[in-house]
Amino acid sequence: MKVDTQMVNPAFQSIMQNPNQKVFLDANFFIPPDRSEVAKVKAYSFTDFKECWLIPLLSEFSGLVIHESVYDELVDDSVKRFADEQKSSNPPKLKIHYDTELNSMEDALRNTYMNKIAIHSLYNPAIDNAKDRGEVRSLSFMAVKQFLFFAANDSLPIRLIKDAVKLGTGLGDMQIVQMYELIYYLYKRDKYDKKALRTLYKYQYYLIYRDKRINPEWGSFIEQMDALYSET
Repeated sequence: MKVDTQMVNPAFQSIMQNPNQKVFLDANFFIPPDRSEVAKVKAYSFTDFKECWLIPLLSEFSGLVIHESVYDELVDDSVKRFADEQKSSNPPKLKIHYDTELNSMEDALRNTYMNKIAIHSLYNPAIDNAKDRGEVRSLSFMAVKQFLFFAANDSLPIRLIKDAVKLGTGLGDMQIVQMYELIYYLYKRDKYDKKALRTLYKYQYYLIYRDKRINPEWGSFIEQMDALYSET
């Protein structure tokens, strides 16, 4: 994944200014990363991932939500239990949106969006297969309800939103927020484990040679992000 520290992301800037806005999360924000196939490293344990990332994230942003299709992807017992705890807390730190919230006209429109989006993915609405299901169904629901912000660390939703006009996905009004931006935000809050956030950044974006060719190391990343967002 490429880290962009050259241009301001209006979506990230907006939620920095107002952390209460509704932001839909992709499943990879809950599932511990595992890059053991590309480097000699261990997968993150859920305990470590929860402590350095999920608890701070859900503490800082009160408008975090997921679509039911993303909730269905949280199959690990620890991950699902944590999501359920956040959903049931008082006040809730996580909300789930369901397709049953759509009326008949909205449901038909959702299917139109889904078919436009799915052709650029590995998801087939006719058989409702698992691959890319969460992203496609989340984005389709969001498009109908005119929700603006989707947060992900996956190339598919980033491409579907950023290249919406070119691909004809109908997602031209939507905006993407990426994990590295939120890592930066949590770091700058000076309330959480900065070493752990740095380690997470390096694991996700500066682990292998290909990463190091395209992304800044941690110190440069913070400096460049400061230059973009210090006035926010």
